[in-house]
Amino acid sequence: MENFSVDAYTPKEIAQRIEKVSISKSTLDPLRVFALSMLAGAFIAFAAVFYTLVIHDSSLSSGITRLLGGLVFCLGLILVIIAGAELFTGNNLLVMAYVDKKITLKQLMTNWLIVFVGNLVGSIGIVILIFLSDQWLISGGALGAKAIVIANSKVNLDFIPAFSRGILCNALVCMSVWMCFACHSVTDKILTIIFPITGFVAMGFEHSVANMYFIPAGILAQMNPDILQMVDPSIDLSKLNLIGFLHNLLPVTLGNIVGGSFFVGIIYWFIYLRS
Repeated sequence: MENFSVDAYTPKEIAQRIEKVSISKSTLDPLRVFALSMLAGAFIAFAAVFYTLVIHDSSLSSGITRLLGGLVFCLGLILVIIAGAELFTGNNLLVMAYVDKKITLKQLMTNWLIVFVGNLVGSIGIVILIFLSDQWLISGGALGAKAIVIANSKVNLDFIPAFSRGILCNALVCMSVWMCFACHSVTDKILTIIFPITGFVAMGFEHSVANMYFIPAGILAQMNPDILQMVDPSIDLSKLNLIGFLHNLLPVTLGNIVGGSFFVGIIYWFIYLRS
């Protein structure tokens, strides 16, 4: 007890703690990693469902609507951090242990691959359950129509904007995860998550795992004619398909890797862990 302190961990201590956890993650049983990553995909999907519901019929200003949407989206990372799960974007911080030669490139890539696929499976699972629940028929189908509009805006992003938004998004997500390692309590962690996550959502940045829900949700929702008729007919939905999904997911994922691995992980490794 003499070593207990209510003070937050220092940045150098945070870096050391993340490196230690990264080593543990890279040696964890792959089946457990996959199960935990499916949970994370589902948790982020729940946040996306919550986000869509809250903003779908908002009559507030654009800025306030974005703020509220970002605030409720925090549910996702709160569940990941507090309940425990493996999220691809947060695991980009494992690069700190790699550049410090504590884990191998194979261990890093294996973890990322398993977690990415698990996140996708978990997200798609929630998409299917939401479809079966008829939730998209809320407000006469307006909720489903909003899901279509959100997805369509994402598949119509060009490579560079999607890549750039991916960088900006995961810089904030990984900063949120980084700061959680400074915390001693659940309350600390929740408060630490709120501002970075609210910020990235409100500013319209792109999160690969969130898009694993948003875009498939829009693709599936448009198959319901009652929902589709609620969408403005002037909106071109020609790219809202599997190809459009991949067209978005590739640059956003690459951007997330750069934003989390380099702009947070490697930068802080250089400052605090480099020999």
